[in-house]
Amino acid sequence: MPVTHQPSTPSISLIERDGSPVIELKKLSFSYHDGHPALRDVSLSIDKGEKVALVGPNGAGKSTLMLHLNGLLGSQNGQVTVGGLTLSKQNLPIVRSQVGLVFQNPDDQLFSPTVFDDVAFGPLHMGYNEDEVRKRTEKALSQVGITDLASRLSHHLSVGQKKRAAIATVLSMEPQIMVLDEPTAGLDPRGRRDLINLLRDLPLTMLVSTHDMRLVHELFTRVIILDEGSIVADGQTADLLTNVALLEAHGLESPLI
Repeated sequence: MPVTHQPSTPSISLIERDGSPVIELKKLSFSYHDGHPALRDVSLSIDKGEKVALVGPNGAGKSTLMLHLNGLLGSQNGQVTVGGLTLSKQNLPIVRSQVGLVFQNPDDQLFSPTVFDDVAFGPLHMGYNEDEVRKRTEKALSQVGITDLASRLSHHLSVGQKKRAAIATVLSMEPQIMVLDEPTAGLDPRGRRDLINLLRDLPLTMLVSTHDMRLVHELFTRVIILDEGSIVADGQTADLLTNVALLEAHGLESPLI
């Protein structure tokens, strides 16, 4: 007999919306071909400029949710709206230009001969002329602090440098929203600190999936907890990270104890 998921409703102070959402999900559900439900009636709203952490145990549906924001998985039920546009076949190119997806493994995004070529790839294939491509590429390299690595072979870089290069490949397309999957995974303490400072300074709306609860504590004011495809909590970081029972019930640990 299948187990019916009953998400808990913790007593928390929800973030007050300011009326300018750039991401809206309404009753989004999705199952894979084997019938496994990865998302169950997920609804959320993220405002312009918010930096939001998405946490939960492995298999909670975090990656599935993130892929929907870039149109990489067809919505079976529910609605995805990005920048005021409902995700559809017609709007897909515009939505993808506005949502920059940074994968956990930077090697999934770095495949050109040099770092410059990798960062230039997006603007080039968006149809911009040579001057605009160069302008965007140089700006993105500068934003992540790797201008000096432009001529290097991407696969010769350190993990931290590759992470920055992967972020630059997204920034060169000048998105409204950045979606990152486990950005601190595989980094040493210095690389982790450098990346946190970079993400803090980028003036973009962000949704970041992570198991790094110290990162959540340091960088985000809002946390969404996802488990078994459902949102079980969405609120202030300070409230959720002190709710030890809630965190433990969903495979998480507070960085405060």
